[in-house]
Amino acid sequence: MSKSYYDTFTRILEEELESALGCTEPIAIAYSASVMRSTLGFIPDHIAVRTSGNIIKNVKAVTVPNSGGLKGIEVAATLGVIGGREDLVLEVLSKITPDQIEKAKDLIANGFVSVGLVTEVPSLYIEIEGRGRDQSAKCIVSGEHTNITHLEKNGVVLKDKKTSCAVNESVESTDGSELSVSKIIDYAKNVKLDDVSFVIDRQIKYNSAIAKEGLSRKYGVSVGRTLLTHYDASDVRIRARAMASAGSDARMSGCSLPVIINSGSGNQGLTVSLPVIEYAKEYGKSHEELVRALVLSNLIAIHQKRYIGPLSAFCGAVNAATGAAAGICFLLGGSDEEISQTITDSLANVGGIVCDGAKASCAAKISSALEAAILSYEMTKEGNCFKDGEGLVGKDIETTIESFGRVGREGMKETDQEILKIMLEK
Repeated sequence: MSKSYYDTFTRILEEELESALGCTEPIAIAYSASVMRSTLGFIPDHIAVRTSGNIIKNVKAVTVPNSGGLKGIEVAATLGVIGGREDLVLEVLSKITPDQIEKAKDLIANGFVSVGLVTEVPSLYIEIEGRGRDQSAKCIVSGEHTNITHLEKNGVVLKDKKTSCAVNESVESTDGSELSVSKIIDYAKNVKLDDVSFVIDRQIKYNSAIAKEGLSRKYGVSVGRTLLTHYDASDVRIRARAMASAGSDARMSGCSLPVIINSGSGNQGLTVSLPVIEYAKEYGKSHEELVRALVLSNLIAIHQKRYIGPLSAFCGAVNAATGAAAGICFLLGGSDEEISQTITDSLANVGGIVCDGAKASCAAKISSALEAAILSYEMTKEGNCFKDGEGLVGKDIETTIESFGRVGREGMKETDQEILKIMLEK
């Protein structure tokens, strides 16, 4: 195995598999707000929040964690200002108190926050400015959920990362251009467990915990509980879907348990990991076998997502479910060719499910994407595969992944804009 991509893939796992509390878009707003307040040095009299359309779409209908059941940009930003801990990054709201929730309600009711849409920026863009005592501070996060590209106080620029084009994503993470299905398989087979066990073990622990919580009582529309109640719970395929959906049920409803994300998304982190964990239990696989399968599933999901970008109209649960099916295939002894074909069959089936924002129905989309992905694995085992030239299926797996990525990045731009327009009309 090449030393260069071994180290690169290890860093990618370390950077991507972060711990986050709640949906990452409202949390990114809270993080930006807390950094702004820290820079200003006090709670301002007023804050102005300007974001890209995709941020509005993904924050509008999701419950902010530790908010007492509140939703929306105003809530995330205000809690970030009055009680956010920027040092905890994506767990910025983990220390919010009941008194701070009540204070946030009062501030919002009295016009503390103004919210605006900004265009011609990266799909993930948050700008928060606070003013008070004749002073001001501004924080801009762009490209990634915690990537601070601009910071200023009283007009003095403290940090500014220039990008070549305003509409390009500003990416600070390790370059993923070396990712390919064949290299990922090689890496998963040969990686030293000591190099990945911390991040993978944490993913197993955190994501399993929130899935169990999601099954323990009603959250959202209880997709996970519905699957176990009305379908055959002895079937590992049902349990795999139920666990991932239940984690999303809880997360979208503001559960205060953290998750380990993938590609900047908690829902994708749940989808890419929990089905593989469930299959490992069903088939009595060793911890090492599970860890290696999760290494593969996570990297396959990340590989697909890098062609699309962090936020788009292409539902990321599809990429994550495809990664999970590839991980299951690997776990159960599938060949390199079968892993590639499982990815192809999954994308050819449900590639292009529309993302209309973070909300309770994400859990149902996870279930649907996983049903299709697991079907694709079973089709592959039987030798029933989609072929080159059928729709977006290409001559090889990399061409296929890139084609679906192009649809998500370029082809669905107008879809994304129309979704946002409809949502803003409501």
